[in-house]
Amino acid sequence: MSGQASAGPLAQVFVVANQKGGVGKTTTTVNLAAALAKQGVRTLLVDLDPQGNATMGSGVDKSGLGQSVYDVLVGLVEVGQAIVGSPAGYDVLPANRDLAGAEVELVDLESREHRLAQALASLGDRYQMVLVDCPPSLSMLTLNGLCAANGVIIPMQCEYFALEGLSDLVNSIKRVHAGLNKRLQIIGLLRVMFDPRMTLSQQVSEQLERHFGRQVFQTVIPRNVRLAEAPSHGLPGVLYDPSSRGSVAYLNFAQELIDRLGLDQQKVTT
Repeated sequence: MSGQASAGPLAQVFVVANQKGGVGKTTTTVNLAAALAKQGVRTLLVDLDPQGNATMGSGVDKSGLGQSVYDVLVGLVEVGQAIVGSPAGYDVLPANRDLAGAEVELVDLESREHRLAQALASLGDRYQMVLVDCPPSLSMLTLNGLCAANGVIIPMQCEYFALEGLSDLVNSIKRVHAGLNKRLQIIGLLRVMFDPRMTLSQQVSEQLERHFGRQVFQTVIPRNVRLAEAPSHGLPGVLYDPSSRGSVAYLNFAQELIDRLGLDQQKVTT
């Protein structure tokens, strides 16, 4: 797990998380990674979900992996040995079904909540941005993501049950911040699968803005069939159909995030 770190600043690490399933976490992670890469930001996507959907959506065959994030977490290989390139222009620390066994194995390992953080620290300044796609539960895998992160990006649908789930997630983030990772904060809430024709969507969106203020990203991701089609072609939507409404929205979101973090001042495209 130890590695020789570079001398430069560590990457900003963001977990894309929501304890509710089916809210567009993986779609957001993959498309944000591709959009950042298009802007010249050196980006690594970490897939912490045993389903490996972010891996496949990045154009990486999860069935043909030599090493994966599982091997890194349990200490079998250095993180650099498991990273692969995506045709979308960013790198991937991939996952497959092997990762399901890590939940049990991590329990008996030293620093079990910080295995991913230790691995990413060894990469030094190789990346400017690391995006972590987590399972829809507060599992040991999600905990590793939260302990490695500077912040959390929360994709959420504007519907009633999403508000209830958001409360649980915010409480979980507060507990991790208090006990395991003082750097962790909520970076922002991203409204996804948004349908402006639905009155409830508008009402929930307004509630979020009133309660969370500037933590709600200005960019809104609309419902878009092209984003849903893209994974079957092994590409993020921003490459599969760059002109679609969903792709344009994710490109705008990447720019909003770059502006918010000031990454445009330190962008390096090599």
